[in-house]
Amino acid sequence: MRTSPAARRRSLAYPILLSLGALDAAGYSVIGPVAPAISEATGAGPALIGVLVASFPLGIVIGFPLAGRAVRAWGPRVVLATSLGVIAVGTLGFVAGNGLPAYLASRLLMGIGSGGLWIGIALDTLERWPGQGYLCMSRILAAYSIGGLLGPALGAIGGIRGPFAAYVALVFVAIPLVFVMEAPAGRLQRQADRASLRLPGFRLAAVGILFAVLGLGVAEGVLPLHFADRLSQVQIGALFVGTSAAVAVAATAAARFAPRRALAVSLVCVVIGIGLAGASDAVQVWIVALVVAGIGIGAGNTGAIGVLLEAVSSERIVTAMVVWSQIGIAGYLAGPLAGGALAQSLGFWAVGLVPLAGAALLLVALARDRGAHPS
Repeated sequence: MRTSPAARRRSLAYPILLSLGALDAAGYSVIGPVAPAISEATGAGPALIGVLVASFPLGIVIGFPLAGRAVRAWGPRVVLATSLGVIAVGTLGFVAGNGLPAYLASRLLMGIGSGGLWIGIALDTLERWPGQGYLCMSRILAAYSIGGLLGPALGAIGGIRGPFAAYVALVFVAIPLVFVMEAPAGRLQRQADRASLRLPGFRLAAVGILFAVLGLGVAEGVLPLHFADRLSQVQIGALFVGTSAAVAVAATAAARFAPRRALAVSLVCVVIGIGLAGASDAVQVWIVALVVAGIGIGAGNTGAIGVLLEAVSSERIVTAMVVWSQIGIAGYLAGPLAGGALAQSLGFWAVGLVPLAGAALLLVALARDRGAHPS
């Protein structure tokens, strides 16, 4: 029995969305192995490199509300295609530009596109598979983690231009895929719904994603400069490929457990992993520490989205998803800034203080949530 072209396009939607998620994540993580080369070429120390890394999440924070309004007006597919175009323009700045100001502007533009891409992927997924949000979004997050493998692998190409030239080529390939997908049959409520932001579960979900992404920002935005004392750019790329594998496995496995338990695992693993990586000068310790941190980051991502989807129905999710995503990416903004400043002034051992502070917030949120929901 032959399937219709429309049915084939519907069946292609999920692998395309997973691929777009992986591509988006590669844009996050490609900077890690390249950061030491940028530092050497521009003379920037840990604090300035932290600013460069933080310019990406700053752009994401800008992109989220823009994408939220665009989704309500035109739907996710328009947002997906436009966001990929913005990412491509920003990435080309690393290929054709030169110097820290050009890199800052390019990274900011990449972040704006990335913010739109995440909102488009998440809302398109929830529209297509209503009632299966936790399972489908855990797989989307796993795809993001797998994309974290691709970013460091591209970064290991060497130099500054090469990794970003390879990445923008993949972005150009992805743009036509958006138009291959059939439009989703369902449609989320696209009106602003701020009442969902006052739900107790939303607050825990927001703190959970803030903590998980804070750990990711410290790992990718600060620690590569520490690792550069003993490792080459290729070796740093390989180290973060392994970390991303741990994130992907943990993000997938965490969907089997209660979301709040996943957040508790995240709290312990991220604090221990980042703290050990910053305090040690041994490559063997770095490997183990980043695997532990990766498990915590993956579990935290899945646990946080699970709590969010428990608290807010998919029919009311647009505003909650945008604000939740903004809060989460603030961790990727704060991690490199705080971690870079601490490393510059006190040494790399001090970067562990950043996730420790985030863990205190998460502990308070878990305790309050336990009081509201003793079960």
